[in-house]
Amino acid sequence: MQREPARILTRSPHEQELFANACPAGWMNPTPRGPYRLLVIGAGPAGLAAARDAAGRGASVALIERQLLGGNCVNFGCIPSKALLRTSRLVAEMRSAENFGALAPEDAVVDFATAMARVRRIRARLSRVDSARRLAALGIDVYFGGARFTGPDSVDVAGKRLSFKRALIATGSRSMLPTIPGLSEAGFLTNETVFDLDERPRSLLVIGGGPLGCELAQAFSRLGTRTLIAHSEPLFLPKEERDAAQMVSDALARDGVEIHLNTEVVAVSLQGGLKRVELLGNGNRATTTVDAILTGIGRVPAVQALDLDAAGVDFDAEVGVRVDDFLRTSNPRIYAAGDVCLEHRYTNTAEASARIVVHNALLRGRRRMSALTIPWCTYTDPEIAHVGIYVRQARQRGIPVKTYTVPMHEVDRAVADGEEDGFVKIHVREGSDRILGATIVARHAGEMINGISLAMMAGIGLATLSESIHAYPTQAEGIRQAADACVRSLHSPLRAWLVRRWLRR
Repeated sequence: MQREPARILTRSPHEQELFANACPAGWMNPTPRGPYRLLVIGAGPAGLAAARDAAGRGASVALIERQLLGGNCVNFGCIPSKALLRTSRLVAEMRSAENFGALAPEDAVVDFATAMARVRRIRARLSRVDSARRLAALGIDVYFGGARFTGPDSVDVAGKRLSFKRALIATGSRSMLPTIPGLSEAGFLTNETVFDLDERPRSLLVIGGGPLGCELAQAFSRLGTRTLIAHSEPLFLPKEERDAAQMVSDALARDGVEIHLNTEVVAVSLQGGLKRVELLGNGNRATTTVDAILTGIGRVPAVQALDLDAAGVDFDAEVGVRVDDFLRTSNPRIYAAGDVCLEHRYTNTAEASARIVVHNALLRGRRRMSALTIPWCTYTDPEIAHVGIYVRQARQRGIPVKTYTVPMHEVDRAVADGEEDGFVKIHVREGSDRILGATIVARHAGEMINGISLAMMAGIGLATLSESIHAYPTQAEGIRQAADACVRSLHSPLRAWLVRRWLRR
């Protein structure tokens, strides 16, 4: 059966390449080999990682994708957003050139169409890595179409029945759209459509202050768009530590973003070709007009249309597929990984959970999701990176905590770079150097957090990091400075007294 090509407008060679790799027109679904040792539904980060891993071990693998290979990350999320953020950061740096003794270029005009073409070029290039033909060359049977369970050990895709010994649900998540009167009629952008823009909107309202909302609000403001952001809570990034979230709020304000916290968008209407938006904040109602609205940046698990009941898989429309610590569903043949079942919806989490599934499903392993140490990062400027638990979580569990904090303005390289906003904050169990968690706010926080993540996974204490020689000068020196403070605090009063007596001899 020949599958119809995706009905997506291809306007450039880069988009044509993307669809040729991720959703090739005329692709013929293979003849089922059954039962498959592992059948994977969804070809985002989790599904692709599991399919490659299982095929590399010699298992027969079927991979089913409804839309584009690569999922949200490559096509609509991590990759295109970071490509656009890089352009916006360059523009911000050019405008602040005088702070570094250089003259700001007089013609530092943003060519938005060219910037978006670069986003699509990068997206197309990375789509080659997991193209349909490359996956097929690895021995993976790639099917395009919507998957639907027809029983506890079989699915239907494009009219073909596929049976399996083990299956993985990795359908990810989809945009969660707010129910605002008039929004649908007025029109709006989501993360799945914003990167299709060729013309920069003169004004933009971002609804929601989560990671992607903050990132794109800052980016568009730096690119010259009058940008507003409305968030229903008192601070952005509600899961992060308050001082870290406040630093992001301050950074957005410095970049010209109009911030509306504790604010709901209650109505939208069209007025003279613009979108008239009614805002309600702290009991006060206000209106503004914008060219575009960006929303749908919250995510909900993609569990619709799978007929999970037919497979005996328990799920919740908001929480997703219910799994145990081994990522098994209520059907022992079926597992789940990634956004469709996990609280933390990050690409690295999805890939790590997929590797657990392959080990447990195919090799009868007993690896636990709770044993993983997973860092994450919000790529505003400065970035916020975190790993482990927060102080509030430690207190809820009755764990005594001591925190070592180093402001970035005390780190030599940060001062030299003119990137002094932020801090390194590392939490340890009081009376020891066992690292419980860390938050870093810095220009390169996403890179810096990896060293702490490795130390936690390997059971290396913070005092040991003090003994590790760091390259100098780097911003990661902030981690060593926190480790030095830990070493000093662990010296007992008796030991300190004995040392002083020895030195006075």
